[in-house]
Amino acid sequence: MLTRRRFSGLLAQGLAGVALSQADMRLASPRRTFQNPLLPSGPDPWITYHEGFYYYTHTLGDRIDLWKTRNPVDLAHAERRTIWRPPATGPYSKQIWAPEIHRLCGKWYVYFAADDGRNENHRLWVLESGASDPLDGTWELKGKVADPDDRWAIDGTVFEHRGQLYLVWSGWEGAVNGQQNLYIARLKDPWTVDGRRVKISEPIYDWERVGEVENWRERGEPPRIFVNEGPEALRRGERIFIIYSASACWTDQYCLGMLMTSTEANLLDPRSWKKHPAPVFRQSPKNGVYAPGHNSFFKSPDGREDWILYHANSAPRQGCSNRRAPRAQPFGWSREGLPEFGEPLPTQVRLPVPSGVEG
Repeated sequence: MLTRRRFSGLLAQGLAGVALSQADMRLASPRRTFQNPLLPSGPDPWITYHEGFYYYTHTLGDRIDLWKTRNPVDLAHAERRTIWRPPATGPYSKQIWAPEIHRLCGKWYVYFAADDGRNENHRLWVLESGASDPLDGTWELKGKVADPDDRWAIDGTVFEHRGQLYLVWSGWEGAVNGQQNLYIARLKDPWTVDGRRVKISEPIYDWERVGEVENWRERGEPPRIFVNEGPEALRRGERIFIIYSASACWTDQYCLGMLMTSTEANLLDPRSWKKHPAPVFRQSPKNGVYAPGHNSFFKSPDGREDWILYHANSAPRQGCSNRRAPRAQPFGWSREGLPEFGEPLPTQVRLPVPSGVEG
């Protein structure tokens, strides 16, 4: 008989492709269930929790919206509001990508990438709000977030470690496309980089270097682009992990890689970061999930469960379009203290909602 504990364990291990009988589902009934995807569209999903509410956002391209809910897997019924629209022209007027909302130093900050319509001019920018509820407050553009090199930059994320804020992002080494690396820098405050960037990862494995460009001459791109992007911090015990997206987003081989270091290490020393030699989360054609990536993490309301939130396509060769939709599933940890994400689960499987969700 499939016990509740066994049922939860199967899901956490990514084995929910096993057919579940009606009797099995009755065992899960004390906790309501949901199905992926959470929304029909939502590239680059990001979520955070603060004082009983989850705040969610994703790439819309022409503005930044926030969702507010007590149930992180019921985004379809969440309160939603547009908090910022870009000007018609200027350096942050177009291609608004990968927004993230963070609660830092008693205020709300939204980091995003934008340009003037030319991709080579993409940079990171940040908005600030002093309101207690980020959906109700006014937002001020604090400015560009850049180190002295001021190179192409996207997918900025921020985390705090021992009272120090750090910014991690995806960027070019120089002024020409061809390879995206991961960089880290200290922040003096939520909008000011303190010192020069440090490269902590570049695409070195074959699974990070899938990125043939169609019509590359006409597009002015190199024939292949190698990618590390979408970094997100994950901490547990005495380790800090950076989970990032690898290979080009227009390929089905888009996947998640992992860097790790010790909480005692110098985070600005590239030698402190060790790269896992294989993807930690990748496509599952048998489950109908392609190009999973650009994730974030959240805990259940009661703090007992760890969840990964990511986007994926439902068919091959769908690329970097708005068909990428947000999906969530729980994950566990190995005896060695490493995250175990399992496989992307099929949309046919109903999952229990995060523990502690009310109503």
